[in-house]
Amino acid sequence: MSGVDLSLQIGSLKLRNPIMLASGTVGYGNEIAEFADLNKIGAIVTKSLSLNPRKGNAPQRIIETPAGMLNAIGLANVGVEQFLKEKIPFLKQYDIPLICNIAASTIEEYVECTRILTTEDAIKAFEINVSCPNVKEGGLQFGNSCQMVSEITAKVKAETDKPVIIKLSPNVSSIADFAKAVKDEGGDAVSAINTLVGTSFNIFTKRSKLKNVTGGLSGPAIKPVALAKVLEIKQKVDIPIIGIGGIMNWKDVVEFMIVGASAVQIGTLNFIDPYASERIVAELEKYCVENGINKISDLTGSYIL
Repeated sequence: MSGVDLSLQIGSLKLRNPIMLASGTVGYGNEIAEFADLNKIGAIVTKSLSLNPRKGNAPQRIIETPAGMLNAIGLANVGVEQFLKEKIPFLKQYDIPLICNIAASTIEEYVECTRILTTEDAIKAFEINVSCPNVKEGGLQFGNSCQMVSEITAKVKAETDKPVIIKLSPNVSSIADFAKAVKDEGGDAVSAINTLVGTSFNIFTKRSKLKNVTGGLSGPAIKPVALAKVLEIKQKVDIPIIGIGGIMNWKDVVEFMIVGASAVQIGTLNFIDPYASERIVAELEKYCVENGINKISDLTGSYIL
């Protein structure tokens, strides 16, 4: 035993280490469990769940880019009832905090999903994906309106005593304003960042490579943007931050923690190297030993400007 304390706490959510598996990159856990020991990971965030099953967008809906990937999956999922019936039993085999990511088309749907899911003891927290089109407002993303983010946070918090994490969009002018809205309504933490809007075209057919035309850009290309957004939030709002965006190795994790993240989520890397998350935990411990760090949580916000 190294004696290094890798644990941390976000509200009432306790993690054994800061490595979380990001929503949409590990499905419902059964596939990644063939490669990584989930009992050694900090937490797993489910694929986005909506009230009813969703087929998602038509293919092509994932393409590789020079420094990442574009996805336009369209939030395909089994729906909350089938998730509780068919997916939860597998996840209960593991000693890992389960965080449910919720996607919705109306505020009422966010609330109803939370109400149904909060009764399941295995679910330890919720991550609310506000980068969804609001059907009542003509498709405007919830995450582009501070007022909407405030309302969603308040109403979801009223339905559960479990930690509520709001996953913030980077496609806004001041992400700190949105983090403040979350804090003011009692939100427990924010995830930053969700994907950037991107597209890619075939120069011969002149058509978009994605059937949906635009998609979410993830991977190493967005890491500098994500770091800047995490730093902005840390400097302006006193709220726990879960860093996301282009994390490919243990050094990236340390960098995110230095600028303000309490924990991180690994996403695109899971497609490239499904063994990586478990390895990164060991590498973080080694880094702490070599640098005289007794508690990894001491890294959070330790930046020097």
